[in-house]
Amino acid sequence: MTYSIKDAAAQVGLSVYTMRFYDKAGLLPFVARGASGYREFTDADINILKTIVCLKNTGMKIDDIRQYVDCIMRGTASIPERKALLRKHRAEVVAQQEKIAANLKEVDYKLGIYESADAAAIVTAELAEARREKVANELADPFEA
Repeated sequence: MTYSIKDAAAQVGLSVYTMRFYDKAGLLPFVARGASGYREFTDADINILKTIVCLKNTGMKIDDIRQYVDCIMRGTASIPERKALLRKHRAEVVAQQEKIAANLKEVDYKLGIYESADAAAIVTAELAEARREKVANELADPFEA
């Protein structure tokens, strides 16, 4: 079975515009064109597209995705290079997850304050401390009165 660019885009959650951009960026050399000249996507093409979308959604740069796709096109001889690319990318994703987790802790901390029964008192105390620091350092008070 084959799919039009519109159907393939819908299956992987991309716009047709993005699919065309990916094609022009060299990310879709595996997609054949039918007799009418239109791109025709197979189920195997959709599977590769899903990987491309995953890599993009996890922050891999287009140039690195192109390198990965080039490896796919070279066949099994490129497996070591694919592994190296994905190991490097995985480490970057894990590092980003750690940053997000740390930031989420701060968001949860603030939500805990604002959802507590003492929210107004805590916020008032924080503001008073911020103002005290401004005065102590001879800085203007930028907070609303």
